[in-house]
Amino acid sequence: MAIARYEPWNLLGRYGNDLSRRFSDDEDSVSSTSTWTPAVDIKEEDDRFVLHADVPGVDPHEIDVTMEDGILTVRGERSSESKEEKDGYKRVERFNGTFYRRFVLPDTTDENKVSANYEKGVLELIIPKKPAVLPKRIKVNDKDN
Repeated sequence: MAIARYEPWNLLGRYGNDLSRRFSDDEDSVSSTSTWTPAVDIKEEDDRFVLHADVPGVDPHEIDVTMEDGILTVRGERSSESKEEKDGYKRVERFNGTFYRRFVLPDTTDENKVSANYEKGVLELIIPKKPAVLPKRIKVNDKDN
């Protein structure tokens, strides 16, 4: 039998993070219909935003990414595995079920060119920015001459 170190503060921190997510003001990002929430990193580069979401164990065909009115929505489901109890011990720490995240994108993003890739349990979304529009010079005609 393996001896495992019990860290009660880790459990408390985990519950604190979950409570923070549930009661944060960012209602557009997490829905109460989710049974778990993937961790997300968003990076802004000169010409694009890059979003990485940790979704290990999720079939990429079960991930739905949509874009509507400047809102990027990512949803999916991780199916639970059947687990056997051996020697009376059972421990399940990974979340299963549905997830749902929404992100309000700035007006500078090009909604028509968003792309998604999945590799090794990480969903990567590339959200390009629109090219900067320079003001158009308008020639003033002199009608007196």
